[in-house]
Amino acid sequence: MDSTPHRPHLAELQVTELDLDGPDGAVLRFGPALPGGTPVRGGTVYTLVRLRGRPVATVVCRIPPGKDPADAVAATARAALARREPPGRPAPGGRRTPRTSVVVATRERADQLARALDSLLAQDHPDFEIVVVDNAPATGATQDLVEHKYGERVRYVRESVPGLAVAHNRGVAVADGTVIAFTDDDVVADPHWLTALTAPFAADPGLGCTTGLILPARLRTPAQILLESHGGFAKGFEPREYDPAHPPAGEPLFPFTAGSFGSGANMAFRAAALREIGGFDPATGTGTPARGGDDLYAFVSVLAAGHRLRYTPDALVWHHHRETWQDLQNQAYGYGAGLTAYLTAVLARHPALLPALLRKLPRGLAHARTITAHRDAAGAAVPGDHGAQDYPWPRHLSRLERRGMLAGPIGYAKARLRVRGVPLPWDELRKPRVET
Repeated sequence: MDSTPHRPHLAELQVTELDLDGPDGAVLRFGPALPGGTPVRGGTVYTLVRLRGRPVATVVCRIPPGKDPADAVAATARAALARREPPGRPAPGGRRTPRTSVVVATRERADQLARALDSLLAQDHPDFEIVVVDNAPATGATQDLVEHKYGERVRYVRESVPGLAVAHNRGVAVADGTVIAFTDDDVVADPHWLTALTAPFAADPGLGCTTGLILPARLRTPAQILLESHGGFAKGFEPREYDPAHPPAGEPLFPFTAGSFGSGANMAFRAAALREIGGFDPATGTGTPARGGDDLYAFVSVLAAGHRLRYTPDALVWHHHRETWQDLQNQAYGYGAGLTAYLTAVLARHPALLPALLRKLPRGLAHARTITAHRDAAGAAVPGDHGAQDYPWPRHLSRLERRGMLAGPIGYAKARLRVRGVPLPWDELRKPRVET
């Protein structure tokens, strides 16, 4: 990958949470966002603002010397909330949350996986299972962790073919839930995450997919801060519904701007709808030459099949962004590659969508140029409503994204050749056993 002659020197931001008893109410809780974090004493903080437990905004502010941190952040939060309409309420769930399978694909990251599993086992959802898919493991570390520390509380499955989409399909094959949720091994899930993510399925039989809010668990390094300052994975605090029967007026590229729907670290599907579309395209995703796009492919495929998709910000996970500059460069290239790889996959497997894509191609090319353009110093900030600092997006990262876009279709073609002849996991399970 490219090297860069200049890397920005960005000071660490402590990630915190503030819970208010109403937009101008008293402080119910303030402290580190994740358990075990260091107490907040001063400096600059990135804060998730909640209203009686519900996520509604983020703010960034510097705590003045000698000022009580909770008071300083609360004043900033109240000022921010006063300038906006309160976010819409989430779609009502049914009286019963559906039986859910949580699939976590992983490879040789046992320490991070343990942290994620601990948070998943603390969910307030009444009826769920956890399935860990060990993808092309080089050691037995993941199996040892799951079997010795978590026992019967977590199911262990091995998938020998490398690739995130292949691993997710293995999880789909063994899952017994009416709904299948997916998250990554580098997240910490809010205790209410799974309930918020899956309750909408009980209220809407036509719902095929939900996605949720992803916020940074840490903002310690320049790479983490820069990624978050230019969008990160968060999609805002307003619930949104995408209905193929009623395309959103403000999104002329719908449904091909799948990145606006959510991300793979926080998504759930009605199991029948996911199996109906054939699961995830095994030639997409991390661990393949396509480099990504597995989640985007699934989002578009579900919509193309006539199902609705809903973004629900009450479903929150904290994501541990990669820490190094090299990681950020790899991500920039991978995002570009995954974008065009998923579009290639959609056309290869859903050729009936080609006319719609061609009609929208000119706008799509303009959109692609916009999202990879060099951002000026005043062009982005760590998300927050007050006190955010502006950080320029290095030109070489934009170039890497564009280079990835050019490579994505070729990467997808290579990956498709690699998985040619590999049966889908549920097809394997349906094969009759041969008596010997």
